[in-house]
Amino acid sequence: MSVRERVRSMVEAAWFQAGVITLILINAVILGFETSERLMETHGDLLTGVDRVILALFVIELTLRVYAHRKGFFRDPWNWFDLIIVGIALMPASGPFAVLRVLRVLRVLRLLSVIPTLRHVVAGLFRALPGMLSILVLVVLLLYVSAVMATKLFAEHAPQYFGDLWTSLFTLFQIFTADGWGNIAKEVMKGQPLAWIFFVVFVLVSTLIALNLFIAVAVEALDKAGHEEREAGGGSAGERGAEPEEDGPDGDLDGAQRRILAELRALREEVAHLREVRIEQEDERSRV
Repeated sequence: MSVRERVRSMVEAAWFQAGVITLILINAVILGFETSERLMETHGDLLTGVDRVILALFVIELTLRVYAHRKGFFRDPWNWFDLIIVGIALMPASGPFAVLRVLRVLRVLRLLSVIPTLRHVVAGLFRALPGMLSILVLVVLLLYVSAVMATKLFAEHAPQYFGDLWTSLFTLFQIFTADGWGNIAKEVMKGQPLAWIFFVVFVLVSTLIALNLFIAVAVEALDKAGHEEREAGGGSAGERGAEPEEDGPDGDLDGAQRRILAELRALREEVAHLREVRIEQEDERSRV
């Protein structure tokens, strides 16, 4: 095996991925500790030093993956995600860039690119975005129509909740999230006893139907993504990097791929040999 093949085998190994996950989790804990002034006063230098060591290891890991996969590395959107996250951490965190120090916590999001099941969930959610946008338009229309109705119906008795259109929109959005909507309804019902009909219908339509539609679209997208992965063989979802590049007859294929190619070549030669034997037998029969 060449050096590049050995590096690729290493970065794709389970123990290597487990090590990266461990570093990300340790880094997440350190970033949480840095929010404590007492810990920073007593162990600030240690936490900062460990944070820098982990960042250096992240840079080494990305360098190894770029070396192993070369141009194929940049074909995977998750690899670009890792580059951006680590690149932000490498930018200076002083002067006008001091705000970027807060963005270091984004390194925790690398778990999304390292753990295959999380990548599957995120991919499914992105796949569900077109359907979710349609439902979002429906929800916006529902909120607008309901806000106009609520303003006209309840502005006189509950101006703090439905005094104008924007206040009504905010109140209905609060009800949409099921945040204390019962208290709002009781306050309005003091002046209009039948107001419960409006609130019950709105909660049923918005919370129980619209939110369930969001969930249904997301579940369907996840199920479809999982079905496509199973049809494609499933194994490719857990591999990092991209497809190997070809530089020659075998390109940069790893050991397993080389063995498969060797078996295919042997099978092809065996079929060609059997074909030649069959032709010779037919020639002998024709002579007889």
